[in-house]
Amino acid sequence: MEIRVEEFDHIVIGGGAAGCVAAGRLASDGGARVLLLEAGYSNRHPLLDMPPGIFKMINGTRFMRYHKTVPQAHLGGRVHDIPQGHVLGGGSSVNAQVYMRGRPSDYDGWQALLHGSNDPVDWGWEAVLPHFRRMEGNNRLLDDRHGAAGPLLVSDPGHIDNLSRLFVQAAQGLGLPFTHDFNGARQTGVGFYQFMNRNGRRSSAAYAYVTPQADNPNLTVRLQSEVSRIDFETGRAVGVTYRDKTGEHRVRCGGEVILSAGSLVTPKILMLSGIGPADHLAEHDIACIADLPGVGQNLMDHPEVPITARVNGPYGYYKQGDGWRMLRNGLQFKLFGSGPVTSAGVEAGAFVNPANPEGEPTIQAFCVPIVYVDRDTRDLVEDGHGLTVTTVVVKPRSRGEVRLASADPAAMPLVSPNLLKDPADMNEMVAGLRYFLSAFEQPPLADKIDRVMLPPPDQRDDESLRAYCRRFVKTNYHPAGTARMGKDGDPKAVLDPRMRVRGIDGLRVCDLSAMPDINAGNTQAPAMMLGDRCADLVMGVL
Repeated sequence: MEIRVEEFDHIVIGGGAAGCVAAGRLASDGGARVLLLEAGYSNRHPLLDMPPGIFKMINGTRFMRYHKTVPQAHLGGRVHDIPQGHVLGGGSSVNAQVYMRGRPSDYDGWQALLHGSNDPVDWGWEAVLPHFRRMEGNNRLLDDRHGAAGPLLVSDPGHIDNLSRLFVQAAQGLGLPFTHDFNGARQTGVGFYQFMNRNGRRSSAAYAYVTPQADNPNLTVRLQSEVSRIDFETGRAVGVTYRDKTGEHRVRCGGEVILSAGSLVTPKILMLSGIGPADHLAEHDIACIADLPGVGQNLMDHPEVPITARVNGPYGYYKQGDGWRMLRNGLQFKLFGSGPVTSAGVEAGAFVNPANPEGEPTIQAFCVPIVYVDRDTRDLVEDGHGLTVTTVVVKPRSRGEVRLASADPAAMPLVSPNLLKDPADMNEMVAGLRYFLSAFEQPPLADKIDRVMLPPPDQRDDESLRAYCRRFVKTNYHPAGTARMGKDGDPKAVLDPRMRVRGIDGLRVCDLSAMPDINAGNTQAPAMMLGDRCADLVMGVL
């Protein structure tokens, strides 16, 4: 007896930020029958909805999947984590919600890299800006750069800790200008971020683009559905094979398969499906359908290193989510809609170029009013009331890779991000550390500092700071570029400028994997922009 295989117009693999946008728009604006397959869980959970939930999520729950890197030789053999959202909405359901696009030169740079293709699509700033504005529902800004009517709710922080205010004033004391909008005309400055939440509730890609389609029969969402491979017939993607709690299933589509599983899993699925470096596929006895050596290469991420201090009083968010403090803060939120529950835990930040104050920023900073370091370095720092300023290289040159561990779809990929491997990245990070170390000595912040614990006071020469960076560098949770777009003739370009996988019909990649270069700043809004543009490309309106 023949088993009937379900059919859809399009299949979206991965319900992360980009996948939710693409699936939601194709089902609503495109009127297509769309299947969205997400390996993780539902995003409906009170802890996920609260802005500061990130600090509970990061310690390990079913909503996060932890990729462990291969030993990093340039970091002395260190292994560190790269968390990925394992939930509908992906990172937008578990992140710190900072709303950041990057700067116009990021996207103009993409266009320069893609220029010369036979089928050009404009990826410059003026071309992507309408997508950002269409998505954005900002409650403070409405101008030629910002929208106020979009489904993604963007707001100022609902609560600002006093340490965050003192950090902003200290940076101004160093000569850094105050900025009211990091997505404005100039990125340089210090100020308060905007966030993807409203009234103490997270605004994720799932809530913005999938929840409104709950009654739309065109959109089918299946959770805990892990894709094993993409299925092909005569060089065309025609469906996928996936597993859920009941076993293995096959589904087909008459339109396109859109791969949006994130920069660490998207290349894995491509390679398991026979698309990637032929020699690497042969190592795992995988038949090569398309020899694309760029699959899994060009891994980029923003490297982050902390400066951590003890403060001389009960300041910041230490234990605000525990015991009686949690009850007090929860009651304040329920009764008055205010207090720490309305903060994502990071409110202030800065962009600066220490070497050339008039040049484009090389460093982004996040002010976190707690002692905040990565999981594998937590035992190296004293707990208690504290303040952390993380410094981030925004345009890293270092490149890593993602490879297959085996042909088993259940096996995690081998990830080597090579953070700070390029000497230029290390030099910029050391300059950023020196700049923001001086902020801790600047009034009025200096009045609240007991002592800076990290980096240790007796290890501030250049070589010691480099050693410190190698020990403490971590991901800023922004892996990108592992199936990048490129112009015709580029041997490492996996995609053409229309996000189509080269040499294969009916298959696009729609997530941060597609980025030719990483943007200067947080990547959640750019990921959603990629989903929005992908939907337009599939619908033929671009």
